[in-house]
Amino acid sequence: MTTFVDRVELHVAAGSGGHGCASVHREKFKPLGGPDGGNGGRGGDVILVVDQSVTTLLDYHHSPHRKATSGRPGEGGNRSGKDGQDLILPVPDGTVIQDKDGNVLADLVGQGTTYVAAEGGRGGLGNAALSSARRKAPGFALLGVPGGLQDIVLELKTVADVALVGYPSAGKSSLISVLSAAKPKIADYPFTTLVPNLGVVTAGSTVYTIADVPGLIPGASQGKGLGLEFLRHVERCEVLVHVLDTATLESDRDPVSDLDMIEEELKQYGGGLDRRPRMVVLNKIDVPDGKDLAEMVRPDLEARGYQVFAISAVAHMGLKELSFALAELVGQARAAKPKEEATRIVIRPKAVDDAGFTVVREDDGLYRVRGEKPERWVRQTDFSNDEAVGYLADRLARLGIEASLMKAGARTGDGVAIGPEENAVVFDWEPTVMAGAEMLGRRGEDHRFDAPRPASQRRRDKQAERDESDQEFDDFNPF
Repeated sequence: MTTFVDRVELHVAAGSGGHGCASVHREKFKPLGGPDGGNGGRGGDVILVVDQSVTTLLDYHHSPHRKATSGRPGEGGNRSGKDGQDLILPVPDGTVIQDKDGNVLADLVGQGTTYVAAEGGRGGLGNAALSSARRKAPGFALLGVPGGLQDIVLELKTVADVALVGYPSAGKSSLISVLSAAKPKIADYPFTTLVPNLGVVTAGSTVYTIADVPGLIPGASQGKGLGLEFLRHVERCEVLVHVLDTATLESDRDPVSDLDMIEEELKQYGGGLDRRPRMVVLNKIDVPDGKDLAEMVRPDLEARGYQVFAISAVAHMGLKELSFALAELVGQARAAKPKEEATRIVIRPKAVDDAGFTVVREDDGLYRVRGEKPERWVRQTDFSNDEAVGYLADRLARLGIEASLMKAGARTGDGVAIGPEENAVVFDWEPTVMAGAEMLGRRGEDHRFDAPRPASQRRRDKQAERDESDQEFDDFNPF
């Protein structure tokens, strides 16, 4: 049964925003008291959070589809819908988030580090929020925006100070068991260790973590065996320790050739592993032949510049010196690392000529409009409501889309699509001076809501409306 998983594909879906409500306040002797439809609630986000108590991605291997809750729709009486709850997904420290193409989206290191994998949709406005001096009785509300969807790959890279690398059955699991309180599975056959084991070592005032990485074999950097999965857990370790078997029974192996093979695999894998600080541990010197072989190869290894320790994990020989030497090497590696800078907020203002959308004529003659605002407005429009469609047309005209279509050469009856190919709204373009004005006249007005006003007030209101109409025409007019 699988108990450790370090790579999964996760399908996340944020909650959708709740729809706004179109409602009119009614009470005794006042049947038309004005719009009182509430706004829809926001959809919940999907958030990945580093949790030190989580050590595997096993839960997401069994259930890879995760979805946050959606916002509730608004109600009459100016009651807004309840927001959807964020879905918090705990992940191990050292989790790398990638898209399906292998691009890194986030590298989560450190307790509490978060990443929003999918954003919840915003709630739609109710007709109370849409009302204004010109639109006193909106007969429509905006729909909620669908939540974001994303397919991501979670890849766990062990976070440790020291990595023990070497052939299978070189004694790495035994070594970590005596240096720390870790209790890995130990047996005298290849590939006993199938998952990385972590242990905490205290040497004087220095505390560091040590990882027992499953054994490597020739061709591991090209994916032979489980090499790539094993080498992934070495990437974050600051210090590498070659654990060499001086008592191997295989006639074609010896400590020097084992070291050369592992060094070549580290170099082929890349990521700077061949440049990390390293030392050599000659294990199993409690065996007479092993002690003799260790004494024979030690001068050659030291001549190569390695710091060499001869030990026996089983007999607890040479462990104290090794632990303090590792502590010193870890301290040097920590001091050499650049200090983390305080979090900076980067502000990237939009260009002064950025209209917020683009209009492109495609090969088939279709004009495609792309932009965050127009695409969101389309998703929020109830196309079964003529007044809502007219409101969308006015918003698009005020944004300057009609002027841009004219400039791009669009003519009456040309096809226009708003949004990407897989989810676009397509219509035949009918240019207007005030979008939708000939269809609905003055949308949202109902004189039954009007109280008697003095003649002077009515004249001022009419003049203000004329000024506003002139301004909208000026914004629209491309000439």
